[in-house]
Amino acid sequence: MLWGARLSGFLLFRIIKTGSDDRFDDKRDKFWSFLGFWVFQMIWVWIVSLPVTILNSPNVTRFNQPDFGTGRDIAGVILFAVGFILESVSDIQKYQFRSNPANKGKVCDVGFFVWTRHPNYFGEIIIQFAIFMIAVSPSAYGYVTGQAFNAQYASILGAFFLTLLLMFVSGLTLQERPGAKKRYESGNHWESFSRYTKRTSILIPFPPQLYQPMPTFLKRTVFLEFPIYVFDPAKHADQSKVREREAEEGNNGSAEQPERGSNERLAEEPR
Repeated sequence: MLWGARLSGFLLFRIIKTGSDDRFDDKRDKFWSFLGFWVFQMIWVWIVSLPVTILNSPNVTRFNQPDFGTGRDIAGVILFAVGFILESVSDIQKYQFRSNPANKGKVCDVGFFVWTRHPNYFGEIIIQFAIFMIAVSPSAYGYVTGQAFNAQYASILGAFFLTLLLMFVSGLTLQERPGAKKRYESGNHWESFSRYTKRTSILIPFPPQLYQPMPTFLKRTVFLEFPIYVFDPAKHADQSKVREREAEEGNNGSAEQPERGSNERLAEEPR
């Protein structure tokens, strides 16, 4: 309930402030795409809710249950709190950063974003594994047996499903390479963004001073920065857009030169 209240509250606040939900901009006029979005949301919520759903099912509740407060419960609560704080605070930090007109187009590298490029995703993943850790306690301590035991442990599917979703479907794959491509082609703070990605872990929080000099092999394996996320300008950028931008910038620059020269000549003329 706490997790749902936080997420829905933040989305409601953002919609009230912006006046719309841009997630639906390309779907409102397409019935099947709009329907598919909501059907997928239903499936997603059902799968990630499996640990709690199975915990409260008759096949599990008919067994005796351990009292809350075991070591597993405490570890799960701590893990949940860490993930909840990461996710909640990072959402606020990004919102405050983007709300400042002086930061328009800049890279959000404040707060938790100093340690990871996606603290909200990492927090969400931790939360789901924490929920599973707490929910599976009756089976972990031997109170539940048989098929109910198997079902409880199988409910870890929810946490893995969300992790795979964020890493390979709707999260990092839509944020990393496409975001870098857009910045590079438009010249929107590309240099600062490139430096940021080199010193900041993609998902797992880690000190930037240690991450930047780390061997690429470790970044691609231990820290999960797989090649599918990496942007290579030579391979992935539309060079025609880059040339158009550079030509436009060059034309703008040459158009300003005569104006400055004219002003300088005027200033030199005797009055």
